[in-house]
Amino acid sequence: MRWTLVAWAAIAAYHVYDSWNLIRWLSLGDTDDNMRMMQVRAWLAGQGWFDLRQYRMNPPQGFDIHWSRIVDLPIAGLILFFRLFTSNVWAERLAAGIAPLIPLSIAMLGLGATVRRLVDPLAWPLSIVLLACTAATMLMFLPERIDHHGWQLAMLSLSVAGLCDPRQVRGGVMVGIASSISLAIGLEMLPYCAMAGAIIALRWVWDRGEARRLAAYAASLGGGCALGYAAFASYANAAMRCDALTPVWLSVMVAAGALLTVLAFVSPANRWVRLVLAAVAGGVIVAGFVHFFPQCLGRPEGVSPELEKNWLNNVREAKPIYQHPFRMGFPIAAFPMVGAIGALVAAWRARRSEHAVGWAAVALFVTFASLMLLWQVRAGPAAQMLAVPGATALAWWLLPRLLNSGNMLVRVVGTVAAFLVVSGLFAGLAIKWLPIDRPSAYTKRVNFSTGQCLRTTVLAATNRYPAQTVFTFVDLGPRLITVSHHSAIAGPYHRNGDAILDVQHAFGGSAAQAHAIMKRHGATMLMVCPNMAESTVYRARNPGGFYDQLAHNQVPAWLTPLAMPKGSPLRLYRID
Repeated sequence: MRWTLVAWAAIAAYHVYDSWNLIRWLSLGDTDDNMRMMQVRAWLAGQGWFDLRQYRMNPPQGFDIHWSRIVDLPIAGLILFFRLFTSNVWAERLAAGIAPLIPLSIAMLGLGATVRRLVDPLAWPLSIVLLACTAATMLMFLPERIDHHGWQLAMLSLSVAGLCDPRQVRGGVMVGIASSISLAIGLEMLPYCAMAGAIIALRWVWDRGEARRLAAYAASLGGGCALGYAAFASYANAAMRCDALTPVWLSVMVAAGALLTVLAFVSPANRWVRLVLAAVAGGVIVAGFVHFFPQCLGRPEGVSPELEKNWLNNVREAKPIYQHPFRMGFPIAAFPMVGAIGALVAAWRARRSEHAVGWAAVALFVTFASLMLLWQVRAGPAAQMLAVPGATALAWWLLPRLLNSGNMLVRVVGTVAAFLVVSGLFAGLAIKWLPIDRPSAYTKRVNFSTGQCLRTTVLAATNRYPAQTVFTFVDLGPRLITVSHHSAIAGPYHRNGDAILDVQHAFGGSAAQAHAIMKRHGATMLMVCPNMAESTVYRARNPGGFYDQLAHNQVPAWLTPLAMPKGSPLRLYRID
């Protein structure tokens, strides 16, 4: 643990140095990171602990965020600490730069524990190196990535460590607590939490001696979710919703914990009886869910069919990996494939050893995570992280054999090539240096324009005008309210569905319809950014619509252009 934390400190220091320009300008590139900062600001300004409504989005009523305040705690703590030495502006910047790196230390410790137990006591440094090579995973821990994904990945690493922990009670408690914390943060990792529970139940089915692990897991899962709900669930999450740890999922987790505790206590001697009892328990949970919460049988977001068709189904990270360009999908999938192969080989080699069950659990987990990519590409960070133990085992077996070769070519070229393959780096290097699926000039132009629209200095220039409600793109809303004193109408959050549809209807419909929607929301300024990714959707879907006309300089009489700094990519109008 000591040396892992030393390695983490060195890696963290490097990333703070390397990302200093992003930290300096508070370059929160993702909408969720911006909304997280606004959530922390509101709390520090006196908004209630259980009130997660964002009042500067769709004012005056605002809208609710389905997250919890768990991830707000380290960010707020760092801000309060740095306020002792510097201004609030710099305190926020430093906190946003450092906070995402904290869960990285937990992920490194979790993976290191797994590798020490299953590969070799000296193999943990290799797991750190391989983790550092995971582009999708490391992106969630880098400065400015302050949203909750890094913390959920950290909890997932502890779940893997708990699954292969030889001490049953400690391992069961670790998986249960890590799962409950992850669920209290958000439901993104629900499939992985369910898989971890299934693996623990299967261990008990196979070996009656695993009853203590099952009981410890069940009690900590049910109790942890109950405590997480009581301490962190917002007022809005007290409703019977399906998108967070609400009474719906709390009931499921507590019931599951109770049933698994009973199974562990009864624990019949016959393996087939244990299998039947586990299947019956699972059936009871599923039947109860269908009976009591039929509203949750569809998409957990609970959005309208129109919003699902026009927005949610088109969110890039929610699409399967095969629907993405090869240059994006291949580097994400390469390392999980290596890790799955390594874990399966290690499980086979350890089939008669004390590590057999541990490797079987890891192999099941990484295979499941890799298959999740066929559902949503957002599974990439988890799949890459879970691939580390299997890739470490493969490298630990292969690299020494190459290094000890009598042939110098094998020792040098073979070792480097093997490391590039085992680490998955070969995929990124191939995409970068070979003419594979190069982005078109149009894609480059849209990506560049989108980046320019989100720059701090660009959006902060709107502060020359008095604070007011600005009607702008959905993906610009969270960034605008973070770096300026203005309010916005919508952000890309499903509980904000009506406002999202209003923005889409305004930009896609007639000028008269757009004017009516803007006035209804109390907007007094219109802000657009030509060639931003979202703007291309409106032009493609609605040729001749309000935004398409605006892009062709057909400005209606009720819009008055407002001055912006020379070279600004934004176009600003007063709404009369």
